[in-house]
Amino acid sequence: MTTAESASESSQTGQFDLGALLAERGAERYELHTRYLNHQLPRMLHTIGFDKVYERAEGAHFWDADGNDHLDMLAGFGVMGLGRHHPVIRKALHDVLDASLADLTRFDCPPLPGLLAEKLLAHSPHLDRVFFGNSGTEAVEGALKFARFVTGRPRVLYCEHAFHGLTTGSLSVNGEDGFRDGFAPLLPDTAVPLGDLDALERELRKGDVAALIVEPIQGKGVHEAPSGYLRAAQELLHRHKALLIADEVQTGLGRTGDFYAYQHEEGVEPDLVCVAKALSGGYVPVGATLGKDWIFKKVYSSMDRVLVHSASFGSNAQAMAAGLAVLSVMENEQIVANVRRTGELLRSRLAALTEKYEMLAEVRGRGLMIGIEFGRPRSLKLRGHWAMLQAARKGLFAQMVVVPLLQRHRILTQVSGDHMEVIKLIPPLIIGEPEVDRFVDAFTAVMDDAHQGGGLVWDFGRTLVKQAIANR
Repeated sequence: MTTAESASESSQTGQFDLGALLAERGAERYELHTRYLNHQLPRMLHTIGFDKVYERAEGAHFWDADGNDHLDMLAGFGVMGLGRHHPVIRKALHDVLDASLADLTRFDCPPLPGLLAEKLLAHSPHLDRVFFGNSGTEAVEGALKFARFVTGRPRVLYCEHAFHGLTTGSLSVNGEDGFRDGFAPLLPDTAVPLGDLDALERELRKGDVAALIVEPIQGKGVHEAPSGYLRAAQELLHRHKALLIADEVQTGLGRTGDFYAYQHEEGVEPDLVCVAKALSGGYVPVGATLGKDWIFKKVYSSMDRVLVHSASFGSNAQAMAAGLAVLSVMENEQIVANVRRTGELLRSRLAALTEKYEMLAEVRGRGLMIGIEFGRPRSLKLRGHWAMLQAARKGLFAQMVVVPLLQRHRILTQVSGDHMEVIKLIPPLIIGEPEVDRFVDAFTAVMDDAHQGGGLVWDFGRTLVKQAIANR
C-alpha cells in the first residue's frame, strides 16, 4: 500500500495518522505558508537562501533533507535553551500524558502549578508568588496590568530599543517604531535611554509612573545595562512609589551565566519578573509572571476578584511538567556553570579576532548571549564596499555574514535587529568546546573572505543591495 493510500484509508476509518499526513503533504510546506499563513515568510527565506528543509533535530543540531548536520546558534530565539528533544523533558511529557490527569477543570488546585511555582521561586528568594500564562508577551502583559493596578498609575516607562512582545500592552513598551507603526493608540508610555538615570528621574517626578520595565541585557543589539544602573533605578523607582519590572524572557533561566541576568548586580530585587521561552523545554508554550506577595494580594484582593487576571490554558499539566523537567535538568546537569564556562570561551575567542579584522568592531555580552558588531573599515577598498551597503540599507553586512555561515558552514545565526550591523548568538545552553570550535572556525573563514574585498561574500552583498533598493 502506498503512503497516499494509507493516509486515505486512515481518513476513511476516522483515524488520524500524523506520519502519513506529513509524508503525503510535507513537501508542500512553503506553498502552504504562502497560501494560508504569513506569505512574506517564505518569500524572505527564499530571498536570503534560508529555505532549507529540516527533517530532524537533537540537542544543538538539526539535519536537513540531505542528511547534512547543522549547528544551531539561535535556539529558536532562545526557546530551545536545553536543545531539541532533551530525553528528560520528553519523558516528563510522555508521563503526564499517560497519567490522564483531570487537567484544566478550573475548579480545583492541581499540584503541578504549585510545584513549578515553588521551584521557580527557590531561584527568586525575594519573590513570593507566580502567575502562569502561555508566552513571554503574556508574562509582560500580566506584569504591566499588576503594576498599573497596585500603584493606581497609568504610565509605564521602557528603554529605547527594548523588545517586550507584540501584543498591545507589550507593544506599548516596545522600543522599535517598526513594530509599533500602525497599531496606535497604545497604552500611556515613555521611552528613556538605557542607563540614563537623569531621564528616569525626570519622568518619575511627574507622579504618574507605575513602573519601569527593563531587559537587563537587551535582545536587540545585545546591549547590557551599565553597571550599577539597575540598583540605582530600583532605588529611584521605590522612592517615587513605582515598581521595577525585569523582563527575563530571553535572559532568564541561565542564559547569561546566572539564573537571572539581574542577579549579576548585587542588591537588585525587581518587584515583578517575567520569564518564558526556555521554561517550555522547547515543547509546550509557558510564561510566568513572578511577583511580591503584596502585589498579588492587592490584585486578588477578594473572592470576587479571583479570576480578575487569568488564562484559559495557563497552568496546564503539559506546560507545568515541561517546566519542572527543565528546572530539574538545569540543576542535575549544572547548566548555569556550563553557560559561564562555554560563554566565556566563545566570547573571548571571538573578541580576540577584533585585532585581525577591521570590520569587526566589538564582541559583547554575557554567558551564551553574545553580540558581534561590525563597523566601518579603515582601508580604502573595503570602505567603498561598506559605503555601498550602508547606502542601500544598514544591516546588510551582518546579513552578508549570516548567509554564508548557513549556506557554506551549516550554522544558523541571526541578525540582531532591523537596521543593525550586529549578529546575536543565543545557542542552546548545552553547547561545549566542540561547538565553539566549529563556530569560530566558520566565522573566521567568512571574515577572511569578506576582508579580501571580493569573492562570493561580496557577490551576495551586491545581490542584497539590489533587493534593498527594489524594496524601497
